[in-house]
Amino acid sequence: MTERIAVIGLGYVGLPLAVALSRHFPTTGFDIDTGRIKELAAGHDRTNEIDTAGLRAATNLSYASELAAIRGHDVYIITVPTPVDAANRPDLGAVRSACRTVGQVIAKGGIMVLESTVYPGVTEEVCGPEIEKASGLRCGVDFFLGYSPERINPGDREHTVERIQKVVSGQTPAALDRIAGIYGKVTTGGVFRARNIKTAEAAKVIENAQRDINIAFVNEITMIFQRIGLSVFDVLDASRTKWNFLPFTPGLVGGHCIGVDPYYLADLGQRLGHHPEVILSGRRINDQMGGYIAAQVAKRLARQDRPNRRARILVLGLTFKENVPDLRNSKVIDVVRGLGDWGHDVMVHDAMADRDEARHEYGVELVPSFDGHAPFDGVVAAVAHRDYVAIDSARLARLTRPGAVIADIKGIWRGIAMPPGVERWEL
Repeated sequence: MTERIAVIGLGYVGLPLAVALSRHFPTTGFDIDTGRIKELAAGHDRTNEIDTAGLRAATNLSYASELAAIRGHDVYIITVPTPVDAANRPDLGAVRSACRTVGQVIAKGGIMVLESTVYPGVTEEVCGPEIEKASGLRCGVDFFLGYSPERINPGDREHTVERIQKVVSGQTPAALDRIAGIYGKVTTGGVFRARNIKTAEAAKVIENAQRDINIAFVNEITMIFQRIGLSVFDVLDASRTKWNFLPFTPGLVGGHCIGVDPYYLADLGQRLGHHPEVILSGRRINDQMGGYIAAQVAKRLARQDRPNRRARILVLGLTFKENVPDLRNSKVIDVVRGLGDWGHDVMVHDAMADRDEARHEYGVELVPSFDGHAPFDGVVAAVAHRDYVAIDSARLARLTRPGAVIADIKGIWRGIAMPPGVERWEL
């Protein structure tokens, strides 16, 4: 049997998956954003996950925003965002909507696989009923559920969907066999059959929560060591010489996964009557890092004999991580707004980010170039984009005036000398 597959949601996760699936199965990529469909059909991916050659080579992949194009497919894979609301509670709106879409087109014998990160129970307790209501079919009898957590790391060309091990789960043994067969063809990393759907959901959500907690520990010791004049980067260099030391680094924890998923796990615990102390403590520490960094930079600027002067500050980078255009849940904005609250004029540059998206999401006007605006009283290296890593001492000298503060948040300029009269600050 040749499975006909529809991937619902063509973002950072869905598009690479759809391209990979299309090498083995007839695949339709579905997205409600008609602009996204048009740009992909024209061979352009704004996320930079798939280049033009890769899109054009995917000859077995079609794109659609109309339901008729995905009616009666054999397998539907949902890869939509799972953010949190203003109160940091799980927002399953996109998942529910995608399930209703599937419910309108799924036929008897069809399978729905959820890849979005959720707390244990969502696939069976939320998705199943939504599809039932929209389709009139019976879950577990007429159609079946599965869960296979996404493990896409934006910008990562090594751990791609074709190379990583995929965790798979299914509502029935037969459904699991079909799901494992599909993903087994896609990846050379093999598949791991989880005991059940809830186990697979739980495995994914703790992967990101674990990273969040470990980074929170490093951020907390960073604040402690700052009080005695130590850079945590120097401390970590020494600690990494031990063979089993975990190499986490400090910084801003944003993005669509690590900065969000722990709240899904915490929400589940709270609804079950358990107060998650470690998870929420880690979240509090990481969420305050942007404000902490802004305050440290502002205090150092105040020491430069300008307590009543508005400083001109350049922030380099706005995306949530290096070398990607992804602005989702970026914590750099906390630094930008924090410096503004301290009374400073802040200019932001990020050549990888979309200027319209930055304006829409954060109200930030990205400057197309920063050299013509120099000199600055402060420069903040917030994101380790390749172009910023390549900046040398001579260019830093042109960017700054005497007495300026250079805040190297990511430690990208640790190996170069600062211009004369300029203060270096790093975590």
